[in-house]
Amino acid sequence: MQKMAELLRLSDECREGTLGAPALTGSCLADNRLNLDVYPDGCCRFLQLFKEQRGEVIQVEFLSLSSNDHLLGTVLGSLPHLKHLKSLVLKGGLARDKFGSCQHGSLTSLPQDFGNLRCLTHLDLSFNRLSTLPSCILHLPSLCELLVSHNSLVTLPEDFGCLSKLTFFSAMKNQLKSLPQSIGELSMLQELHLSENALELLPEEVGNLHNCTELDLSGNRLSSIPDSLANLKSLRQLHLHSNLLVTVPASLASLPNLSRLDLQNNCLRAIPAEIQASPFVHLRGNPLGETEPSLQADESSARGVRRLFLASGENSFTVSSEGCKVVMACGIRFYFPPGAASGPLRICFRSLAPDRQWVKLRHHDVLLSRVLELQPHGVKFQQEVQIWMPFVSPRTLHQHEVVVRTFSGQSWSDLRTRVEQKRKSKKPVAHCSVLHFSWFLVVSRLVQNECKVPAEGTLFFSSVDPNIKVIFPPGVTKEPRSVKMQVLPISAEDIEEITANAECRASPLLCLSQDSLVDFLKPVRIQLPLPPGVTGLNLDRSRLHLLHGDLEGQTWDDITSQVVLEFTHLYVVFEVTHFSWYWLWYTTKTYIGSLAKKVYKRLRLYQVNFIALQRKKDPEQVLLQCVPKHKVDPVLKKLQDRYRGPEPSDMVEMFEGEQFFAAFERGISIDMDRPDCVDGRLSFIFYSHLKNMKEIYVTSPVDRKGQAVKGQVSFYRGAIPESIPEAANRRRKGPDSLWLATLPIKLPRLKPRLGENPSPLRGFSLPPLRLGNAETGYLTQANLLSIARRVGADWQTIGLNLGLTYHQIESIGYNNRENLDNQILNMLFSWAQQNSEDPDCVSKLIRAMRESGRQDIADEVETIIDLGRQIYNESIRRVGLEQESSTEDSAIAMT
Repeated sequence: MQKMAELLRLSDECREGTLGAPALTGSCLADNRLNLDVYPDGCCRFLQLFKEQRGEVIQVEFLSLSSNDHLLGTVLGSLPHLKHLKSLVLKGGLARDKFGSCQHGSLTSLPQDFGNLRCLTHLDLSFNRLSTLPSCILHLPSLCELLVSHNSLVTLPEDFGCLSKLTFFSAMKNQLKSLPQSIGELSMLQELHLSENALELLPEEVGNLHNCTELDLSGNRLSSIPDSLANLKSLRQLHLHSNLLVTVPASLASLPNLSRLDLQNNCLRAIPAEIQASPFVHLRGNPLGETEPSLQADESSARGVRRLFLASGENSFTVSSEGCKVVMACGIRFYFPPGAASGPLRICFRSLAPDRQWVKLRHHDVLLSRVLELQPHGVKFQQEVQIWMPFVSPRTLHQHEVVVRTFSGQSWSDLRTRVEQKRKSKKPVAHCSVLHFSWFLVVSRLVQNECKVPAEGTLFFSSVDPNIKVIFPPGVTKEPRSVKMQVLPISAEDIEEITANAECRASPLLCLSQDSLVDFLKPVRIQLPLPPGVTGLNLDRSRLHLLHGDLEGQTWDDITSQVVLEFTHLYVVFEVTHFSWYWLWYTTKTYIGSLAKKVYKRLRLYQVNFIALQRKKDPEQVLLQCVPKHKVDPVLKKLQDRYRGPEPSDMVEMFEGEQFFAAFERGISIDMDRPDCVDGRLSFIFYSHLKNMKEIYVTSPVDRKGQAVKGQVSFYRGAIPESIPEAANRRRKGPDSLWLATLPIKLPRLKPRLGENPSPLRGFSLPPLRLGNAETGYLTQANLLSIARRVGADWQTIGLNLGLTYHQIESIGYNNRENLDNQILNMLFSWAQQNSEDPDCVSKLIRAMRESGRQDIADEVETIIDLGRQIYNESIRRVGLEQESSTEDSAIAMT
């Protein structure tokens, strides 16, 4: 009673401390469900409900709480009172850091009396900090589904097999080194997911899982598997990729229902002929046919190192102390030399779209790649790991250099980088070496020269313009300090075009910086060339100005009167004690500082055109792209066979990394629930060397049977950069001051003809479907139809990866042999009907698309599910967990 009183006291304090929280009555409690993981103060709400509506709360059958909630430990003690509970979710990962990575919850154990939940069938403890499986779980007699993924489990209890009703168990991404023999007693188990652990051996008893249909052991340290796996007659999918297998039993080929055996990226030099001849086996990334490397081989040679080839859907691999070479589908390569890892280590990676909120480009930087994240963070390798990252070749390298930039979690820094030409390809790669993994991207920056200034002084030249020198006299510093120099040459033509004044001239821009906050002890002499066309013989000193700018180039001050200028025939020399931007101007203008600021910002602008094209075979599919001016003609030429549309827009100017939007208007509409849709407009980020392109499906509320729809798409600027040049702002007036351009879009009139097949669905009856669950959102019939439009000739591979048998695939192909559309639809809806009751079927669909090399469809489905979750969260806040309403809102049509 004392403990319960303490809980109620905490709930009172929690309610008082929750500012602006809505009144908690029946709005949070819907029938027998209580989903509080969507609230940041969900545990606080539970405590309040438990106090005020205890009679209703103890009848709850479905409960979800976030283990990222700091009050979870307080709530745990009251959960065993919910005797009718059937499903309990105490999951972390709902909070994310600024890079989008899931943050693990705080759960490390469960109270012993959790074993009193006799009705509990579903328990999800994923994304927490469990190092051992709580013993109370073994006392849950009705438990059917147990999820403990993304924890720190090292082992499972010896009597784990006492969970006799378990049908689904997932412990992926833990640290399991072995499995108990009792696991073979789970006679009802249908799916076992143990990927990305540290398993080295499997007990023979695994072969007793006679009802198991899917077994995922990928990403472990297995060098062999027991022959008893051939006893798994119900097995459909066996995932063994990214292990250390040197042999596999031939008997696996005889499993009657097996539709996928994934052995990619292992150490198999030879495999049984029965397996190699099987059509469902995947073997890429194995050293098949290669001889065992000699122990006498030169250890410095990388020829004997294992090679891994990763398909587009794979996002991890294992590195051993022997090292390996890794080639990703996107062209990124790694080399882990022998000894780089002290033992088997799981490497995870993902490719991220650059987010301008945290990918901060410096002035004159150009982004040349997506962001690559490598994990684990913070682990130090014993030897440097080499990385090769493909990038888009910059337009010019005369004044710029390519570097790999990495993020430490606090700031970005540039790595020593070597640009190489990719073999058998003209695409360049950036090569760097690292001891730690984090985030990486490729940028083009102004050439940066660096030198170490000793107490004796030194002479520092620019490699871009050798006429620029910095002279450090003896005694300039007590301790050696590092100095960096960047130079931006500016042509007389650019100055004349921007200023509209043929008499304006400027020297190259010089940026100096150092690693010390202390000024130099003695003045440093700087030599700059005079502006083009100006010499010591014709110099009018009243027109010459030396400007000093801050490191961000936001302010430019005329310091001509504050320094002593020494002139030669070609140069000017002056002295300073601290570093920044320096710029020589030759002009009759009075307000030189504002003129320099205008020119500086205009130099960072890109001239671009917008294009809006429609597919010739499907006018509802529209391609939008923002293209730099010099690329417009090549892009249009490449697209002209498949697309048609108006001429590109007039030229506009944009900054690298600037946001802009596209809005469809005048009878043309899109799915407003797209995650990249803001206030009805599609969001873009402009990067001059990346594809600023989106292809979407548009619709119209207008009846097109009688008339065509003549609409348009308009482009609008997003957040305006500070102090934008006046010339770039000249067209922004009135209510549409952010308007950039408008292009016409026409949807033709629909003219169905007699005898014409107006739809691939003719003669094909499709049942209503909702795949998934309310919390994550559903895939509907409309979603599957949109997916079908993208599948194409890959439908057989996708079907096999979805678990359909070869007999089913052959039957679908034969029965619809003259209609590819019906083949695809029949395959998808056959699978959907078979799996409509499976709450995890959407995840299986995503995985199957990735395994089939269709990352584009997998990404689209994930987008729908993410969007469904967002709408579900909003709907329960709006109507108080009314499941029927939120379910309907969560069924989002794919665009």
